[in-house]
Amino acid sequence: MDKKNALRAGALAAGTTLMMLLMSSPALALTRDDGDDPGQGLSVIETLGLYVLAPVALFAVITGLVMVLDRSKSEHRVVKPGAKA
Repeated sequence: MDKKNALRAGALAAGTTLMMLLMSSPALALTRDDGDDPGQGLSVIETLGLYVLAPVALFAVITGLVMVLDRSKSEHRVVKPGAKA
């Protein structure tokens, strides 16, 4: 990629980010809509469980399933030279 294209891509990314920031003003969130009734907040433990532990557990389950259900043959796998298969 030459300098002109890189500059163009950077300017486009910066412009897009700036427009998104300008269009999402926090002042719009200060007024409540009719019928808006927020519930009780989450505790620190609940927040960590929901946003940290749950994704890590889901990742571990998917990884485990892929490893257990892997049916590819060992001779088709790419192995570094000198490594034990």
